[in-house]
Amino acid sequence: MDYSIVAPDDDKDVPTAQDLKNQLEKGNDESKADTMKRILRIMMNGDPLPSLLMHVIRFVLPSKSKVLKKLLMVYWEICPRLGPDGKLKPEMRLMCHALRNDLQHPNEYIRGNTLRLLCKFQEDELLEPCVPPVRACLEHRHSYVRKNAILAIYYMYKNFEHLIPDAPELIHNYIQAEADPNCKRNAFVMLMNTNQALAVDYLSTQFDAVQRFDEILQQAVIELIRKDCRNPNADKAKYIQCVFSLLQSSAPAVKYEAANTLMFLTSHATAVKAAASCYIELIVKVADNNVKLIVLDRIIELREKHDRILDDLVMDILRVLTSPDIDVRKKCLGIAMEMTSSRNVHEVVAFLKKELMKTQDQDYEKNAEYRQLLVHAIHSCAIKFSEVAASVVHVLMEFLGDSGGASAVDVIAFVREVMEKFPDLRIEIIEQLLDSFKDMKTGRVFRGALWIMGEYTLDVESIENSIKSIRQSLGEVPILASEQRILEESLNAEQSVETEVKSTPTLSAPTAARRILADGTYATESAFSVVNNNAKLEAHLKAANKPPLRGLILGGDYFVGSSLATALTKMVLRYSTLVGASRSTKTNALRSEAMLIMTSIIRVGKSEFSTAPIDEDSNERINGCLRVLSGVYGNALNAVFLADTRLAFSQLIKSSDKKNAKKDAGKKKLISSQADDLIIFRQLKSKKGAVDFGDAYDVDITKATGQGDKLEDLASKLNRVVQLTGFSDPVYAEAYVTVHQYDILMDILIVNQTSETLQNLTVEFNTMGDLKLVERPAPHTIGPHGFHSLKANIKVSSTETGIIFGNIVYDGPSAVDMNCVILNDIHIDIMDYIKPAACTETQFRAMWTEFEWENKVNVNTNITDLHEYLKHIMKSTNMNCLTPEHALSGDCGFLAANLYARSIFGEDALANICLEMQQQGNSAITGHIRIRSKTQGIALSLGDKITLSQKVAAFA
Repeated sequence: MDYSIVAPDDDKDVPTAQDLKNQLEKGNDESKADTMKRILRIMMNGDPLPSLLMHVIRFVLPSKSKVLKKLLMVYWEICPRLGPDGKLKPEMRLMCHALRNDLQHPNEYIRGNTLRLLCKFQEDELLEPCVPPVRACLEHRHSYVRKNAILAIYYMYKNFEHLIPDAPELIHNYIQAEADPNCKRNAFVMLMNTNQALAVDYLSTQFDAVQRFDEILQQAVIELIRKDCRNPNADKAKYIQCVFSLLQSSAPAVKYEAANTLMFLTSHATAVKAAASCYIELIVKVADNNVKLIVLDRIIELREKHDRILDDLVMDILRVLTSPDIDVRKKCLGIAMEMTSSRNVHEVVAFLKKELMKTQDQDYEKNAEYRQLLVHAIHSCAIKFSEVAASVVHVLMEFLGDSGGASAVDVIAFVREVMEKFPDLRIEIIEQLLDSFKDMKTGRVFRGALWIMGEYTLDVESIENSIKSIRQSLGEVPILASEQRILEESLNAEQSVETEVKSTPTLSAPTAARRILADGTYATESAFSVVNNNAKLEAHLKAANKPPLRGLILGGDYFVGSSLATALTKMVLRYSTLVGASRSTKTNALRSEAMLIMTSIIRVGKSEFSTAPIDEDSNERINGCLRVLSGVYGNALNAVFLADTRLAFSQLIKSSDKKNAKKDAGKKKLISSQADDLIIFRQLKSKKGAVDFGDAYDVDITKATGQGDKLEDLASKLNRVVQLTGFSDPVYAEAYVTVHQYDILMDILIVNQTSETLQNLTVEFNTMGDLKLVERPAPHTIGPHGFHSLKANIKVSSTETGIIFGNIVYDGPSAVDMNCVILNDIHIDIMDYIKPAACTETQFRAMWTEFEWENKVNVNTNITDLHEYLKHIMKSTNMNCLTPEHALSGDCGFLAANLYARSIFGEDALANICLEMQQQGNSAITGHIRIRSKTQGIALSLGDKITLSQKVAAFA
């Protein structure tokens, strides 16, 4: 029974005890009710008002008002019932008589509320006279009275067994004839907690009827089974059969607890499958997404213990994909991928392909993200099981033209990996890639496709077909001359239309002149072409009929242009190696065509036809390719283009496979006991040196409260003590700060260093950042040189460096004086919430593009080794390096790496480190670190952490 009391706004409104006595004596029932509310409010705020007890008994107790009766029950609960000597006050005998009358009241709700009140009393002298009427209430016609009578008997027996010594036998006899489900549940719970043998005896007679019990009684039965199953005399077979029947219950909560209990009783394959099927049915039928995620976590735990048994249920797990929530689908696919084996991979891939095809027709808010999840799942299946790679790669390549781009990027990455791992599929994939080349839309997909064509077109025919497809997707070359001609033709056509409309015979024809363009071709220059019509040019560049690759280059995507130049160089060099001197004419033709395309890209980048000028990196890359094809370097760089680039990709794939294998090895179940370990008999085990087989519910509660964590030693605890005030302040305060996931608990010690009593002392806290004070500490009175301890809880809702600040206020000698002591700030470290994590390169790039908050930190440290500095930053920020080790090997004076971490709240933190070693002077490291996140707090907090760690390193 909970009550919320609101304190008055002004202390001047608090009446005296005499005023309250007068109002109780002279008022009617309505005014007495208002007076009782004021009395309760004052008492809940710390003043017990002991002098009012007799007036309440005399003037409120005889009233028949239902409102006063409710208020009076609250008063009985909080009023001081014991005298200074620790014995029951004489006035309580009058209250006891009133309680006996209420227990025999004709109104069942007054009886029920009185019985609930008795559960809160801790005085046996007060309860003893009420025992006979409480026992009589067990036979009341109304179930509300009976269920509260059971609770009253339970608490009487629990606290004072001598008052009702036969309570378990009384309730055991009573439950046999009871029909109301609430009463039966209360009686059963009492038996379970007072005399478990009687509860088991009753359950043994009701096994056949358990399935027809009410939901709350079924949950009580499950709790009893979990408690009694450790009893060596327990009939486990009956319990297992009972729990199996409860798996078919219509109540989701009962089914969930029954499945959990079944795994607690047995690990037989049939039971494991039954529990898993029950979990899956719950996920499919229950609408709450939080419930779905919790039950999916249970399946993950179940699979970790019984992995092979659940593999046959992978298709049932995939039924969960009918849920529209993307988080549920993501977790479901993760579980299904772990359960996929060579026995069921064909069924899984077939189902995933059907789901992938459905995404083309579905009108779903997160359709693109779901399609990306399916592509990842199919990708992992194909890489892990080579027998399905050929059947899925062609299906996935149909999505290379996806307008969203994310799925197409994943597909091209998948195709690139398949080309490296499965050489037998290269010819077929190249053919389909060329068929899909004209449907591609985004630059990242084009870059991936061009790289594949440059590396894996290993025969003459495929090279010729690839260059032909590139030419079709690029359009007419030279690009600049053709675009200028098309623009002039459109301008001339528009001018002719205007001339015909105006019908002005005096208009003279435009004069034309021949001029040589920058790429050596001829063009006709007219008065119309001299005019720089920006609007016409912009409309011309946005024309929808341009080939896709040409549109990207005219749109300023010169990264694609440099990738195209590299791919053409590789194909021409390989073609020359394959055909030799026998077909030198064809080789020279391809070489000339490739060089014309590269030159055309550079010319476009330096003209007004491009939306942006070509960048220096792309220009230098394309010019380098031109020099290679023109023979400036001879054959010195041929091996770099034809062998080294593929070798680098091969090393990247091997590094990724190595990481995945290490990750999978870490997931494998370790042997928890060895052959020569001690055998522990629970009946003979001592209090120390053995595993504690506590109740599973108690274990869950221990974990939830954080008490199951590793115990800290005294030194580590002292490190967490924060001094809040100075030693010379009148009030000394220090706090022991404990950070536990979403909560921060502060245990504050306050010392009165004066020789006076400090009254109404309050510790006032406030927070900065995504921190929230749960409840404010109440005022206290501390005697001279006294100590006091209080706790404050703070909720954390985001990964951000937070600050807790405040002060201590207390009353001075006079009523108007108030003293204040300012507290030191408490800084909450972001590192308590950041954990190292891993993601794919594609995911990292997608998040880097998506996240809008960036913090750039300049490197300033005395560390002189690039790799040591990288390790120092990783240790300081709890971030994981995503760049493979082979890419960081060597010492060239430069280092670039990507770092990634994830908070316990699911927030992502990305970082990119670019370092350079200055060889002049003291070989100092220069560069910068860029941090990106979805929220501003993480970016700023990580930046501050890096800056602080650099300063620490510099003065170390």
